[in-house]
Amino acid sequence: MRVEIWTDINCPFCYLGKERFGQALAEFAHGDDVEVVHRSFELDPSLAADESGPVITKIAQKYGISEAQAAANERGIGAQAAELGLPYVTEGRDYGSSFDMHRLLHFALAQGKQEELLDALNRGNFAEEESLFGDHERLVRLAVDAGLDESKVRGVLEDPNAYADAVRADEREAAQLGATGVPFFVIDRKYGVSGAQPVAVFAQALDQAWGERQPVIQTVGGADACGPDGCELPARD
Repeated sequence: MRVEIWTDINCPFCYLGKERFGQALAEFAHGDDVEVVHRSFELDPSLAADESGPVITKIAQKYGISEAQAAANERGIGAQAAELGLPYVTEGRDYGSSFDMHRLLHFALAQGKQEELLDALNRGNFAEEESLFGDHERLVRLAVDAGLDESKVRGVLEDPNAYADAVRADEREAAQLGATGVPFFVIDRKYGVSGAQPVAVFAQALDQAWGERQPVIQTVGGADACGPDGCELPARD
């Protein structure tokens, strides 16, 4: 069974949703038979590569609220993260273009290190105070920490066309599937789960998808049949 997850590094609910889905998958009886692939989605694809700034200011401007309200929202997300055992920096985080990060995630997928890189990027953005956006050197360090080759990582970052088509293809596909926000989970191209749902919702979706993939056969017995030990002959008078 395959689960595709559209996320963005700017999205705190993607950070929470990934953990909740991971907890559900860890308890899923057929977890070893599930392939997870992460897909690209930019919350603001119009951002320039060198554009960045404080998250709280950005949230306040986007939703027309005060910075005090935006800061309170960040603290609320931090409290949700704490319930999941996730570290979360509620002050001083920044935002910016995630396009290069998505390109690196596609490179990491080809190297079998996508999950590790996504975890490193989430940690760098949500759990550490050092700025992530607009700093290629920090991005390189996180990628190397995830097990990727430094020279190859730099090669991807220096070539703006590397994996760019893969990112855009993911984003077009998300639109075709009806995703207007992230996280967005698609199970076997049959079920969609939108948002950072509770663990129980993910567990139910996995069970339902697996059940329909492996239907339970209702057997009607009673007639003569042959098995591994031979054929059962009908009794004769």
